[in-house]
Amino acid sequence: MQQYLDLLQHVMDHGVDRGDRTGTGTRSVFGYQLRCDLSVGFPLLTTKKVFTKGIIHELLWFLSGDTNIKYLVDNDVRIWNEWPFQAYLKKNNLEEKYPKYTPEWEEEMKIFIEKIKADADFAKQWGELGPVYGYQWRNFNGEGIDQIQKVIDTCKNNPNSRRNLVVAYNPAQADQMALPPCHSLFQFYIANNKLSCQLYQRSIDSFLGLPFNIASYSLLVHMIAQVCDLEVGEFIHTSGDLHIYHNHYEQVAEQLSRTPKTLPTLKLSPDIKDIF
Repeated sequence: MQQYLDLLQHVMDHGVDRGDRTGTGTRSVFGYQLRCDLSVGFPLLTTKKVFTKGIIHELLWFLSGDTNIKYLVDNDVRIWNEWPFQAYLKKNNLEEKYPKYTPEWEEEMKIFIEKIKADADFAKQWGELGPVYGYQWRNFNGEGIDQIQKVIDTCKNNPNSRRNLVVAYNPAQADQMALPPCHSLFQFYIANNKLSCQLYQRSIDSFLGLPFNIASYSLLVHMIAQVCDLEVGEFIHTSGDLHIYHNHYEQVAEQLSRTPKTLPTLKLSPDIKDIF
């Protein structure tokens, strides 16, 4: 995916060095667009290894409306573990005993995750993330608004609609979330029987996070297209704050030295006609 390498190079060449909430520092640009034609291949990076299993399970977790990490933990997906663990430490006055990212913190995290996996009651109490993505997608603002079902119904019944959106960033509940949504809203568009999707993402870690986002939303386009008897069109990623962390510069340089390979092909079971 040369488009992704061009994006990294753009941030390195034109970005501004800024502070951030982690204290690491970033090089950042504001506003950038990447386009992927899904008909020519699935946009999974070929210039570095990507945790494809994690992308798939996270998307299925979102689509289920779940907000507890237990499903992810049970499937060995660790990408959401830090936030409930840190909340657990804070609630139990253990933050000073286990400073973030120390070996002691890492060891205690392992114990915490094993408890989530083994003890359903513990997971119910400590594995919750608040009304994050899946909640907003399937039950927006706690009002029973299933945005994913509405998208599918609109694709089938009103393909020319300009209102076919899903909104994840809910200001009314953002403070209740472990992490307010970075991928904030996405819109679907149908032309020539092809389904396209544009995502607006307010904040993007372009080295670690963006490859996940590209693959995840492209997979979602394939899934919705299948259940609506459509072909796939484009996935378009529009950035807000697009950044590279200062401690990723060497890895970015190594990735930029590599030549992309042929894109993989995604195959879904044709028997599945219900996304849920």
